[in-house]
Amino acid sequence: MSDRFVVVPVGQGNEQCSESKGAEGYSIEPQDAVPVLEYSREPNRYGDGMPKESSPFINNTDNDKGNLYDGKNMALFEEEMDSNPMVSSLLNKLANYTNLTQGVKEHEEADDDEGPAKTKKPVKSPALGTLIGVYLPCLQNILGVILFLRLTWIVGTAGIMESLAIVVMTCSCTMLTAISMSAIATNGVVPAGGSYYMISRSLGPEFGGAVGLCFYLGTTFAGSMYILGTIEILLTYIVPSAAIFKAEKKEDEAEALLNNMRVYGTCCLTLMSLVVFVGVKYVNKLALVFLACVILSILAIYAGVIKTAFEPPDFPICLLGNRTLQNHNFDQCLKTMEVDNVTVTTKLWSLFCDSPDLNATCNEYFNLNNVTVIQGIPGLTSGVIRDNIWGDYGPNGMLVENKHQVSEPAADTSQDIYMPYVANDITTFFTLLVGIYFPSVTGIMAGSNRSGDLRDAQKSIPIGTIMAIATTTFIYISSVILFGACIEGVVLRDKFGDSVKGNLVIGILAWPSPWVIVIGSFFSCCGAGLQSLTGAPRLLQAIARDGIVPFLQVFGHGKANGEPTWALLLTGGICEIGILIASLDAVAPILSMFFLMCYLFVNLACALQTLLRTPNWRPRFKFYHWALSFLGASLCLSLMFISSWYYALVAMLIAGCIYKYIEYRGAEKEWGDGINGLSLNAARYALIRLEEAPPHTKNWRPQILLLLNLDSDHTVKHPRLLSFCTQLKAGKGLTIVGSVLEGTYMTKEAEVKKAEQNIKSSMTTERTKGFCHVVASSNLRDGFSHLIQTAGLGGMKHNTVLMAWPGTWKQSNDPVSWKNFIETVRETTAAHQALLVAKNVDSFPTNADRLGQGTIDVWWVVHDGGLLMLLPFLLRQHKVWRKCKMRIFTVANMDDNSIQMKKDLQMFLYHLRLDAEVEVVEMHDSDISAFTYEKTLVMEQRSQMLKQMQLSRTEREREIQSITDSSRSSIRRNNQTGATGSGSGPSRELEDTQEDEAQLIHDRNTASHAALNDKADTGPDRVHMTWTKDKFLTERNRNRAEANMGVRDIFNMKPNQSNVRRMHTAVKLNEVVVNKSQGAHLVLLNMPGPPKNRGGDENYMEFLEVLLEGLNRVLLVRGGGREVITIYS
Repeated sequence: MSDRFVVVPVGQGNEQCSESKGAEGYSIEPQDAVPVLEYSREPNRYGDGMPKESSPFINNTDNDKGNLYDGKNMALFEEEMDSNPMVSSLLNKLANYTNLTQGVKEHEEADDDEGPAKTKKPVKSPALGTLIGVYLPCLQNILGVILFLRLTWIVGTAGIMESLAIVVMTCSCTMLTAISMSAIATNGVVPAGGSYYMISRSLGPEFGGAVGLCFYLGTTFAGSMYILGTIEILLTYIVPSAAIFKAEKKEDEAEALLNNMRVYGTCCLTLMSLVVFVGVKYVNKLALVFLACVILSILAIYAGVIKTAFEPPDFPICLLGNRTLQNHNFDQCLKTMEVDNVTVTTKLWSLFCDSPDLNATCNEYFNLNNVTVIQGIPGLTSGVIRDNIWGDYGPNGMLVENKHQVSEPAADTSQDIYMPYVANDITTFFTLLVGIYFPSVTGIMAGSNRSGDLRDAQKSIPIGTIMAIATTTFIYISSVILFGACIEGVVLRDKFGDSVKGNLVIGILAWPSPWVIVIGSFFSCCGAGLQSLTGAPRLLQAIARDGIVPFLQVFGHGKANGEPTWALLLTGGICEIGILIASLDAVAPILSMFFLMCYLFVNLACALQTLLRTPNWRPRFKFYHWALSFLGASLCLSLMFISSWYYALVAMLIAGCIYKYIEYRGAEKEWGDGINGLSLNAARYALIRLEEAPPHTKNWRPQILLLLNLDSDHTVKHPRLLSFCTQLKAGKGLTIVGSVLEGTYMTKEAEVKKAEQNIKSSMTTERTKGFCHVVASSNLRDGFSHLIQTAGLGGMKHNTVLMAWPGTWKQSNDPVSWKNFIETVRETTAAHQALLVAKNVDSFPTNADRLGQGTIDVWWVVHDGGLLMLLPFLLRQHKVWRKCKMRIFTVANMDDNSIQMKKDLQMFLYHLRLDAEVEVVEMHDSDISAFTYEKTLVMEQRSQMLKQMQLSRTEREREIQSITDSSRSSIRRNNQTGATGSGSGPSRELEDTQEDEAQLIHDRNTASHAALNDKADTGPDRVHMTWTKDKFLTERNRNRAEANMGVRDIFNMKPNQSNVRRMHTAVKLNEVVVNKSQGAHLVLLNMPGPPKNRGGDENYMEFLEVLLEGLNRVLLVRGGGREVITIYS
């Protein structure tokens, strides 16, 4: 036993130590005990030895707080206890982790526990090894109905060489898939769920759900196939007399058989479903019997092959010419025979002639050819293998013939279908045989599905699965060769054994009796059908409980013990569809598609994880390579289209529909899947490529940074801005929605997260696809500046800023709002980014609106790189604006030729491939009106008055402070004179103290606010002094005198001529725009730049207000300094 160090308490004596030591290890109970390390040879135990939970996940530490971190040795890490457990605690949980099978085992235990005196059973550790847990279940699932019922027919139809090609292709596919599956299964603990769990956790919920449902459908149709195989054995080889529908004519035999299969198959499905519903424990108890049937049948076949080498069995085959006859209604292969020296006809004669008389009219071919008897099983040493090397394909109804026999052809062959010949019941070709054979190599997932019951799953799954595939591959290859070497070709091509008196073809080869194979294959098919009906509902239940497919959630419920009742009902319904098809040969290719798709994605999952080299990809199984996985995936895809290209397309369509449904409607799951890693690598590669060079003008589209304002509840103020962004982008390109909260991130973390959630919710409501980013900053201006500078990554950066017009800038006494707006305009210009400002954004249409006939008017005053013309084109791609027409207005001065301008603009739009009406508006030079002059004067007076009000704010606050101090001093003196008789001295002092503290807080806030305003304003220097009453009165009189002079100057001032000209332009242009575009659905207008002198910022806002007056929906556009539209292709 290895040496260990364990923690024991010191300071309480040996008795304390002995009491704390238990069967699970050592624990420290007293809080003042000092833990030390003591050398011990006890088994390795960590922590307190008492695991509180069975979950192995790191963050499950809620129950461990308070005793796993007691003491002072780990005090440095005590603030991280909630999220980061101690290593000893983590290792203890991992060492005690148990993983019970999610499915049959719990349900069986739940059934046993039901009752008034149920007791909790101790948890049994997994104890199955490689042989019992993986190898034999895989062997039982792989070997089945196709081996017993169709392999001889495949060998006879395709020949030995092509049959070997089919076996090698399909077995190579499953072997490569098993290698990939082993790598995934040994990369950590794989709970019950098999391939669905592996694919969904490796490729994501979309692929996992799609392929999981395909695997479920495959397993369900496999149940149909096994039930059809059971009924075929029952009605064809065991009790043919039990058939309900009996054909009176030979041509009706096929239809009668299908109807019998449907009736008996439905009854068998109902019976098996009832068995599964009552309790799967009975299915599990019979599993050993079914496995024994399979093994005994295989041994009987090999024993029979060996026996044919020295004593071939006697199974005569009757040939007419070279045609094989159905040996049901005659005993002797003779036309006539001698009885008491009299020639009489046989039963065979009656089948081909209209009467038993020698002079009867007989079939022409019957008259021309003689009957011959050959042995059905010549034996290993007969050399028949040379005749079976190559295939013999043919259409439906083609007669099974021996090419080496002499035959005289008949002129009339129209009556052949009514004669007792052995013929093909379906058209045969190579690809069809691949689809029919492939289900015989499925079942490789049986070991991974039992991973919870294995002693060492990471060792047993690869060894057991690969060994089972190798064993079955050997069985199939040897069977193909031995069947071709022992059995006559016409017997091999006889699917139902009609030429050997209705015996199972593989049965006549077996030793000691054909009934060994018949009974063994019957029970084998029964067991496989029961296992399919047991496994498929649990797979559907696992998918439903994952919650990735909303409409399947009802199938996650079941009985009280977890038995999937609703899933079993759905499985039975789908299984009935396969039974109604009624043909084993038609159902087999269907389930082949679904299994091949499942195996395809198992290989892709392994290849993807290997190529991405994700840190968590550390399989213990080392004999894998991404090239092998890709080869396996390619082989699966090829086999899908080889088997049946239309079934392959249908299966892919079903999987694609499920994928898109989960993507758009399913629950979001984060499973650390490989698709996310692939997306990350692809995104990184694309970003690096994008950053190499700026986008060409042909590829330019607005990549928008949307700046949102939030209200006090951190909800979006203008959700229509998100709607407009959606309409402008239509899901294309980059959209970043940003906002700013004032404060530091340390104090605003919760509010930032809440704001992000609210914005994402609004984005979902408005169907805006993009990213959300909320930052905390000391002020809004810096926050928006940071967003403009840093939003985006690499080549995926925004080139356009969209924001709302500050509609309340005039009503607000605080100039910060419009100053932030102007600074944002300046910063977008400096960053060479386009700017879109939406005015009256709350009146913009929602995504549900459909604007009727109307116009989008573009006022192209100055060239901005073509953005003004590109935006209406992008808007009209959305269904909201699709019916709107585009009109472009441009302004001509007195010196311009307006007629030529219109022609040139029309030609320009023609080359740009834009449909728009063109109009040139002439603006004549006119004198500045008195209205414009007066409006400019009022604007400047207002601006000056606001400045005076800002300058006197500090003086007003000081006056309020002086009055407050005087009143408080007076009250305090009065209180002190009456304090003796009142008896409330202590309480009064307390109130004074509280008042002083409140006043101190008020003074600090006032001083801080005044200091901020002093920094923001450009006023005279402040002198900080200790205020006395005389100093205060002197300063107040001086300030009042200055204020009175300022007021007189305001009313005597004259407007600035530059401002008058700008106001004149705004007024005249507004008149023209309102006249032409007042009824337009949207007006796009060039946005003038802010003044270089920051002193005129407020006037700039006034100019824009005048320019936009009287217009409902306006989008101000400012280009980013580059061409965004081109006439070239």
